[in-house]
Amino acid sequence: MQHQTLIITGMHRSGTSLITNWLNRCGLQIGESLVAAGNGNVEGHFEDVEFLKLHEEILNNNSLDISGLVDAKKIELSPYQLAKLQGVISIKQQLYEQWGWKDPRTCLFLDTYSKLLPEAKYLVIMRDYNAVISSLIKREFAHVDKKYLGRNYLQQMIWKYWRRRRREEKFYTEHAETYLKVWINYNEEILKTLKKLAADDYLVINYELLLEKDEQVIEFLKNKWKFNLNYFDFGQVYKNNLMSAPHNIERFIQTKTLLVKAQYLQLRIGHYVRLG
Repeated sequence: MQHQTLIITGMHRSGTSLITNWLNRCGLQIGESLVAAGNGNVEGHFEDVEFLKLHEEILNNNSLDISGLVDAKKIELSPYQLAKLQGVISIKQQLYEQWGWKDPRTCLFLDTYSKLLPEAKYLVIMRDYNAVISSLIKREFAHVDKKYLGRNYLQQMIWKYWRRRRREEKFYTEHAETYLKVWINYNEEILKTLKKLAADDYLVINYELLLEKDEQVIEFLKNKWKFNLNYFDFGQVYKNNLMSAPHNIERFIQTKTLLVKAQYLQLRIGHYVRLG
């Protein structure tokens, strides 16, 4: 049986859930059990629970945050964990002629997957660092906001009109640089992988491109990579009100060399955005 496997990869808050939802509507098998909707992803995460749990287990065993929001360069897999990954892949290959999965943490294990799935194709989803970091911070700050907005009327008013802005500024100051390091780490791994792959084995896109060229992307997946998919209008899953407006995070970054590195990566990976 000939297998077609699609590795959907991209940094957290880059539109990976949105695009995986769309691909699922087009007929791609993305997992038997998917992570439910939650804070920041009210439409659903569309993450295969099997891959997610394995990634979390590996991160935990390396004393890293299971969210995957880390800038660690070396993450060790035990022989047992590697065998578990091989087992999941083997079962998928037995069950499906074509399948794929999405979990942003996949970016941290691209070297491993390139060995386990040498014939896989890579759909890389790119989003600029300002938008990603703004989205991450807004998602986390929403927990703080909810706490204060759940109090009595007077406390709510004090929070909304006097304290909220100062607290949000402080939140950006405390978290922006940390998240920028994570964005850099993920995109360094993506760029390293792109450099190794043959040009026919990857496609780099963003959700803005899909708003104009969703039919061409599906035609690429069907004709170039031989996935058996049916076109579904991306505009029917895209909801502009769910895409947070980016906040300029540069003034919150003390280590300016990080900005230079992020801008370089954004430019380099941006050159790969294409339709063949």
